[in-house]
Amino acid sequence: MTRTQIQLPDETFARAKKLCEAREISLAELARRGIEYILSVYAPEPEANREWQPPKPRNLGWKGLSHAEVKAEAQLTNTEIRLTRRKRK
Repeated sequence: MTRTQIQLPDETFARAKKLCEAREISLAELARRGIEYILSVYAPEPEANREWQPPKPRNLGWKGLSHAEVKAEAQLTNTEIRLTRRKRK
């Protein structure tokens, strides 16, 4: 285990000490738990050697349309959408 020092604003330190007393844990344990939590929330850094890959497409739950039809609809321009609406009327 590595020892380290941190600097905290007085108000933060006082609040942390009160929490430690209430939970019956040390300030070091509170700091460890807080750091572990933050590290679990943020995604790990991508490996430097690994080539970037785009995310895999998700099924958006559109019922009745295939992936190709969803893609075709998404790629329509505003003009094409207006023309399609006029033809339907």
